[in-house]
Amino acid sequence: MLDWNDIIKLANHGAPAPEKRVEKTEEEWKELLTDEQFRVTRQSGTERPNSSDMCRIFEPGKYACICCGTLLFDADEKFESGTGWPSFTQPASENAIAYHKDKSMGMIRVEAVCNTCEAHLGHVFPDGPAPSGLRYCVNAASLKKV
Repeated sequence: MLDWNDIIKLANHGAPAPEKRVEKTEEEWKELLTDEQFRVTRQSGTERPNSSDMCRIFEPGKYACICCGTLLFDADEKFESGTGWPSFTQPASENAIAYHKDKSMGMIRVEAVCNTCEAHLGHVFPDGPAPSGLRYCVNAASLKKV
């Protein structure tokens, strides 16, 4: 189980290698994604809070990257954070997500990206529920339920 210290180490030193890499041109991504999905995943955008029903659905299942299909989260790790974005306590595997220091917006945060295709997912914070204490705050536009 990852905790905040692990996230900081991964942000500073890099994530474990992904099982595969997916690279496409900007034009190829634009052909595959909706305008909103492209803005969020390829341009590090943020969707409006509560803009997706995915925040309120807590049925069993898995969540994959909308861009490349990599398994990112399991619904067993999903929780109601009250933030307006889908929230998870752990990734599906340690090498599913890569972490980057994000100094935008006048603060320091940890950005979470798909480790396979580098799609922006959202951010991870140390204010989630026990036992990990993590809250992966993820844009629904970056996910597909599988």
